[in-house]
Amino acid sequence: MFRKILAVLGGLFSGVITITIVEKLGHYLFPRPAGINDNDMEALKQYVETAPLMALLFVILGYALGALIAGFVATKIAGDNKKTYAVICGVIFLLQGIYMMYILPTPIWFWVLGIAVWGFVLVGYKLALNKK
Repeated sequence: MFRKILAVLGGLFSGVITITIVEKLGHYLFPRPAGINDNDMEALKQYVETAPLMALLFVILGYALGALIAGFVATKIAGDNKKTYAVICGVIFLLQGIYMMYILPTPIWFWVLGIAVWGFVLVGYKLALNKK
């Protein structure tokens, strides 16, 4: 049981780290205007409404890679070839993603991709099963 809990926690942790790295890269390549504080929700809302397309795509890319890594790590740690742990990670990230898209005004295409990319946990799961 401890291993299964550790699998989910490991998947979530590795997914968060991956998302953070990709989003930091996106912020480096497409910097936000000076003076925007991460704790100022109104400023963030205004920025998201006018953010460059590529800045938003880096967020989606972060979600996709985070999902893939989370599914892979959760499956490897669990060691029983069940997709349950990858799916749990995907559902938790999906709920968090929906919450973020709800509080920040994102375009409809971002909602569609932001929800769909969490299916990449299953790609990570499949890659973890590959014995080669």
